[in-house]
Amino acid sequence: MLKNKFYLIVLSYLLNTLSYSNIDKDRPLLPDNLKPNIPIETPLIPLLPSLPSEVENIDEDGNIRYLEKNYTVMVEAKVNIFVPLEIVSDININADVYGDQVVNVPFTLELNKSPEKLNYYKLKYSETELDIDNDGRNDVFIYSPEYINTRYVIDNYIQIHGDKITKEGNYKKTVYVTIEAGI
Repeated sequence: MLKNKFYLIVLSYLLNTLSYSNIDKDRPLLPDNLKPNIPIETPLIPLLPSLPSEVENIDEDGNIRYLEKNYTVMVEAKVNIFVPLEIVSDININADVYGDQVVNVPFTLELNKSPEKLNYYKLKYSETELDIDNDGRNDVFIYSPEYINTRYVIDNYIQIHGDKITKEGNYKKTVYVTIEAGI
């Protein structure tokens, strides 16, 4: 307990010695090699532009520097932003085909917005007739409406002809879909 009181007394003495409220003003607080080099007066950034008659605009000879021209400019901007029509949904189709079945698999495409013009945009597939088993005969067909007129294109379907598939197995194909504008 006595040891803690001694530490408190020494700490308070050191803090009083180093504090800014020194009574002895003749002794500097910090030695010269530890003092930071901060200028006493820092220039201020003016909040308003200065007038030609102010001190900053008078040169050494006492001549006032005048502005050549002074204008007030008002700017109005109008921007047309165009967001292109894009497909935002991915489609994975799984179907089981047995024997000579013809299977119709419907699917829906979602767009990022509704088209601005009706009967103007079309879906374009990288392939609409696929040979899924690589035997030389097309056995998968993709059908879609001619034009896109809504945000959700729902009348799409894939038709798989089981009688044209000669090799049994699991098949994967990737078909890319884009949007075509104009006629």
